[in-house]
Amino acid sequence: MSDARLNPSLIEARFVEAADVLRRLPGVRVPGYFNTWPTMMREFSDLVGQEPRPMRRPPPPADAISRMEETLEWLRWLEPQDAKIVWLRASGDRWKAICWKVGLQRSAANERWLYALCVVAWRLSGGKGRPVTSKRRLIEGVRQKPGGFRK
Repeated sequence: MSDARLNPSLIEARFVEAADVLRRLPGVRVPGYFNTWPTMMREFSDLVGQEPRPMRRPPPPADAISRMEETLEWLRWLEPQDAKIVWLRASGDRWKAICWKVGLQRSAANERWLYALCVVAWRLSGGKGRPVTSKRRLIEGVRQKPGGFRK
């Protein structure tokens, strides 16, 4: 990613895309087990009154899987609780459920989520380790000028 694109909203979009790609991957099957029964041929009269099977989205393309793998590596840069908050938010969980799962108030969970996105942006812009500034100062710096991280 280039420095011009490093803001928390775009990093959040990458996490949301990674969660979506992970949901669309086919399920894991145990090797060695298979079904020898033939498929049943159903007639129209058998299907009357039944609910249609839900349609699945097609599997993700290879480049989306590569972006997902890259994005999942970013979670290692975060504290475990912050990574959990970011992933739950990217998966589409509501703030109330996230706060209940991590045991924080809404404002604290939101601040940790923003800080985690800022840390990822800071690391992608070339920073090493953890930022040497406080959480609030890093968040305010991003709000004032997106992409303006010091290395």
